[in-house]
Amino acid sequence: MTRIRWTIIALFVGAMVLNYLARSVLGVAAPVVLEEQGITSEQYGWITGAFQLGIMLQPLAGYFLDSVGLRVGFAICAAAWSLITMAHVFASGWLSFAALRGLLGLAEGSAQPAGQKLVATWFPARERGTAGGIYNIGASFGAVFAPPLVAWAVLAYSWRAAFVVAGGFGLLWVMLWLFWYQSPDRHRHIAENERELIASGQEAHLAATERRPSIAQILRRRNLWGIALPRLLADPVWGMLSFWMPLYLARVHRFDLTQIAIFAWLPFLAADLGCLFGPAVASALNRRGVDLVDARRFAFTLGAVMMTGMAFVGMVSSPYVAIALLCLGGFAHQTLSVTVITMASDLFRRNEVATAASLAGLAANLGVLIFSLLLGGLVDRVGYEPFFIVLGLLDLFGAALLWTLVRKPA
Repeated sequence: MTRIRWTIIALFVGAMVLNYLARSVLGVAAPVVLEEQGITSEQYGWITGAFQLGIMLQPLAGYFLDSVGLRVGFAICAAAWSLITMAHVFASGWLSFAALRGLLGLAEGSAQPAGQKLVATWFPARERGTAGGIYNIGASFGAVFAPPLVAWAVLAYSWRAAFVVAGGFGLLWVMLWLFWYQSPDRHRHIAENERELIASGQEAHLAATERRPSIAQILRRRNLWGIALPRLLADPVWGMLSFWMPLYLARVHRFDLTQIAIFAWLPFLAADLGCLFGPAVASALNRRGVDLVDARRFAFTLGAVMMTGMAFVGMVSSPYVAIALLCLGGFAHQTLSVTVITMASDLFRRNEVATAASLAGLAANLGVLIFSLLLGGLVDRVGYEPFFIVLGLLDLFGAALLWTLVRKPA
């Protein structure tokens, strides 16, 4: 039997690495960029908010991918975000940064819907959690690579060089994607027994229908809100780690760019482990007879309990204890985030899963937008401590919503 499905997910990991590298470069470079450009914390809040506004339009990307197909549709989206990333070299002033971040968010919003569509298309049900965890590792690795890339660029050239490198790698990846990706029924290298394994392991009630439901019809489903609202409450943690953590370390703990490069990637490394831990917990429970949907809910709840450690980040004086707690937060977040993201492929049909995942992603990024605007407007007056406390508690409410709203498919 061939293992083409695992080469496909490995290729998609590369897309996620580059997607999150591109969006993380500005966050790491923020201490340098804000000083050079004369941008205030409040204006930076609007810059990060513009990215979230753009990425909140990902239902358009999801519907586009369901309509055009994954191979061509995602290639277009990846090429677009790569070119927009490179265009950051021309930015001057907070308004131009905000405009570019909005466009970047619109293009990058395709990644999670594409990942869920890929997992639903290429993997049997029992492997979907593992596949989803593997490709989400790319998100953390992209953020891991950003601090050393920015530090190298600033020291050797300027912060603009980091955007050129990140965008250039993205364009190279698009060529690999077009060369290798096809659906299981069309891939030239897949063996028939692997194709049969994929088809036989997928739920019959989630097979694609001839008529694809509209976005409005999917919005009326209870299960959509059951995964969207927990994501709205969960993703502000990722926004804090990606956009605000370098500024927090620089302004509260007086880290310079070298120290940020040494330490700021550690929470994302912990997040990589969380990407594997959440699916492993769900799979272990499922093997012991727990229904797959319930197993994912238990994994999410475990992550929410661990997330309470994030509440203490702003209370400690040692920067190293703070970083350790941020690592716990990264681990806990990806434990629960990967779990609830994967549930889109457990609850929705093959020809609607990208749309459903993108609608849930809209809610997630709305949460980041609200959090970023509040943080940018208030942090200079109240400090970071209240925001860390809120982040430590939100996922407990998300777990309650996941258990209350989601109904298992008949």
